[in-house]
Amino acid sequence: MQLDSITTIVIEYRYWILVPLSFIEGPVVAFVAGTLASAGYFNIYLLAALFFVRDVGLDGVYYAIGFYGAGTRLAEKLMTKLGITEDHLEEVGNLWKHYPGRTMFLGKLSYGIASAFIVVAGIVKMPLKLFFGYGILVVLAQYGTLLLLGYFFGSALGGNITKILENVQYAIGGLTLMIGAYYIGSRYVRGRFMKEETHKE
Repeated sequence: MQLDSITTIVIEYRYWILVPLSFIEGPVVAFVAGTLASAGYFNIYLLAALFFVRDVGLDGVYYAIGFYGAGTRLAEKLMTKLGITEDHLEEVGNLWKHYPGRTMFLGKLSYGIASAFIVVAGIVKMPLKLFFGYGILVVLAQYGTLLLLGYFFGSALGGNITKILENVQYAIGGLTLMIGAYYIGSRYVRGRFMKEETHKE
């Protein structure tokens, strides 16, 4: 879904559309909502609370799928997206054990496969205190940054909705580049982690 299309939909339906859209393109919607907050369409603090609850809640659901549903078709499908087989579970468990903070950061910022990464955390039974502790830190950093970037972008355009709509295309390239960098970088570092754990055995 294109950034200008998302912007038009969010302006028309406001809070009613934010939650369903956030399940499709969470980071992009957060940036757009932050931009529109600068023009008075949203309360930036309410947005922060909404995205925080949405993301932490989803983490809990995916963790429960892994914890209680290990071996089910849904869990196996999500693991397949991540490229994890039964033989890899011990290695992934070691990643969560030795590098919980970095693994959570890379997993949640891995575009398109974050849910599978969280399911694996449930399968290997990562302690809930660590899981939610690091998860909350990553959510605050990720969505706090996106909302603020969007807000300052809108403010830089004068906080005027007409100017924002006229210039929103300039943010498309930068946002696409940022998501691509997250995806490529996280895959690279995650691969390095897997190799490190393999060499330790």
